[in-house]
Amino acid sequence: MARYDFASDNTAPAAPEAMQALAQANAGFASGYGGDTVSARAADLIREALDADAEVRFVASGTAANAVCLAALCRPFEAVLAHEHAHVCTDETGAPGFFGQGLGLIRLPGASGRIDPAALAAPLAAPDVSHRQPAAALSLTNATEYGTVYTSAQIRALVEPVRARGYGVHLDGARLANAAASGFDLKAIRTLGVDLLVFGGTKAGMPPTEAVVIFDRTLARRFDARLKQAGQLPSKGRFYAAPFIGMLEDGALLRHAAHANAMARRLASAMPFPVRHPVEANGVFVEMDEARLAALQAKGWFVYRFLDGSVRFMCSWATTPESVDEIAAALRTLA
Repeated sequence: MARYDFASDNTAPAAPEAMQALAQANAGFASGYGGDTVSARAADLIREALDADAEVRFVASGTAANAVCLAALCRPFEAVLAHEHAHVCTDETGAPGFFGQGLGLIRLPGASGRIDPAALAAPLAAPDVSHRQPAAALSLTNATEYGTVYTSAQIRALVEPVRARGYGVHLDGARLANAAASGFDLKAIRTLGVDLLVFGGTKAGMPPTEAVVIFDRTLARRFDARLKQAGQLPSKGRFYAAPFIGMLEDGALLRHAAHANAMARRLASAMPFPVRHPVEANGVFVEMDEARLAALQAKGWFVYRFLDGSVRFMCSWATTPESVDEIAAALRTLA
C-alpha cells in the first residue's frame, strides 16, 4: 500500500480546528459571495494576525490566487520578476499568463529558493524596448519552494529597488504559517512594501482555501469582478472563510506549523542521505540516486524528485514522530 505521508503537505487531512469551524459555519442561512458574518470574522482575524488594515478575500486555489494577484499588478505586455523555481514559474501551467492575458515571467537565480539580490540589477536596469516584456512586479515566496525562509531584512532588500521603480510586489504565502513558525514576523509584512499577499490555508491544514490580502487598497477596486471572472468568487463564501477562524482563534495555525517544522528537523537529523538545503520550514531535500528512490517507492513511500534534482520530503501538521522514525529506518536500509 502506498504511503503519502511525506509526498506533500497537500496530502494531509484537514486539521480538526478547521473542520470544526467549517461545521459551525454550516448553520442556517447566510449572505452569499463573502458578504456574510463568517467571512467578516475570518477577515478580521487575518487582519489581526498581520496587524494590517487590509482587504481580504477567500478563494479556492493557490494557483488562481497567485495568478489573479499578478494580473492585478501587471498589464499584458509586462512581466513579473520571480525566482526561477517559484511555483508561479514551474507549477501553475502558465496561469499567470492566462489570467494576465499574456503577462510574462522573468526567472531569477538564487540559492535554496531565495532570489539573489544581485540578480535584480540587470532586469531593473534594462531599457524599455518594444521587443520584450519589461518588468512591472516582483513575486516572492515565503517559505520558499526549498523550505528556506526569507527574513524581513532579506525581503526588504529585494523589495526596495523594485518599489523605487514603481513596481508592485506579490508575496506567495502558501506556506506562510511555516515561515512564521520559523521566526518570520507576520506583522512585518505590512511594512515591507507588499501590495498583495496570498495567505495559505490548504498546506497549513485547512480544506481547500487561500486568503488574498490586499494591502494596497487601490487594488481592491473591482477585485471581486476579477475574482468572479476567474471563477474564484464562491457563492457560499463562508465555507472558504470558516477554516481560517478555527485555525486563527486559538493559535492552531502556528501551533500546527511549528509541529510540521519540528518533524522536518527530526527527519533531517535522522537522514542518512546528504541534505541539500537548510531545513528552516517543513521540507527536507536530499541527494538520492534514482535506484534508491525507486527502492524507497517500492517499499510504499511515495516522494518526489524536485526541480533541482533533489528528493523532497514534506512534513505537515499531521506528520507523527512515529512515521518520521519509520521512514528514517527505511532510508537507512537503502543507504
